[in-house]
Amino acid sequence: MIEVRDLTKRYPGRTAVNGISFTVGRGEIVGFLGPNGAGKSTTMRILAAFMPGTSGTARVAGFDVFHQPDEVRQRIGYMPENNPIHLDMRVREFLKFRARLKRLGWRRSRERVDTVLQQCGLVDVQKRIIGQLSKGYRQRVGLADALVHEPDLIILDEPTIGLDPHQIRAVRALIKDLGRKHTVLLSTHILSEVEMTCSRVLILNRGEILAADTTANLEKRLSLDGQVVAEIAAPAAALQDAFRDLPEVERLDISPVEGEYHRVALTPQAGVDLRSLVFDVAQEHQWRLRELTRSRHTLEDIFVHLTRGKKEEP
Repeated sequence: MIEVRDLTKRYPGRTAVNGISFTVGRGEIVGFLGPNGAGKSTTMRILAAFMPGTSGTARVAGFDVFHQPDEVRQRIGYMPENNPIHLDMRVREFLKFRARLKRLGWRRSRERVDTVLQQCGLVDVQKRIIGQLSKGYRQRVGLADALVHEPDLIILDEPTIGLDPHQIRAVRALIKDLGRKHTVLLSTHILSEVEMTCSRVLILNRGEILAADTTANLEKRLSLDGQVVAEIAAPAAALQDAFRDLPEVERLDISPVEGEYHRVALTPQAGVDLRSLVFDVAQEHQWRLRELTRSRHTLEDIFVHLTRGKKEEP
């Protein structure tokens, strides 16, 4: 659905996007992540044929963004961060107006407006003036606008910004439902939303892509150095003797927890999974083992790890 090759966007004095390349398959929900100034919104605007790139190529549904922008716009539903909806219009009136602007005929526009009103939970407020709606419902109107012409690709830039937790859950459910029929490119700072919604993530920083993979694979890569924690019923001195000189262990910390149990935290050498080794040691000494886990990394951990030390762009 999206194919980007060596895409660059320069402004006087700075480069917003620096030769990035990535693809998004049909039917994927992809999270587009990065700190402020990373180049996310610039990339989305280029893909939506809203602004040109400086060099490189970008194709949407097989059409060149730079040379076939009208074809691209017909296949994209774009909801920018600052949702440009007409606050003085009624919901249904606005959506019909937008459908006609997107070249739908009278009959087709009525059909699609009915569909997106139902899809976005707007039926009960369809006659209300948009400016009198809550922020959550305004976001739904923006989503309905992006969907009204039935696009192949939906680009959402911070769709849950400013919403309360209940509204975020409603929008999240809607986005997951959209993924059944559409390709979705989602930019957000709420990383838990990406973990629960997206099948894959692209992490961008200072105009360059640092990672492009599933959250599970990124977590697995980061967890290769993951600390192993065990709770073992054994004297601290005996635990020290058993684990201290193992070549696979880089660092060892032992602390009492309760009764005869001690918490053993082992940091491995790079690329080593210590869990089976800890189990074998406990079994060899006939020590009771009641916990054996390897620390897991959230998407936030991955994001911070990849962007650590990178100065935020103004």
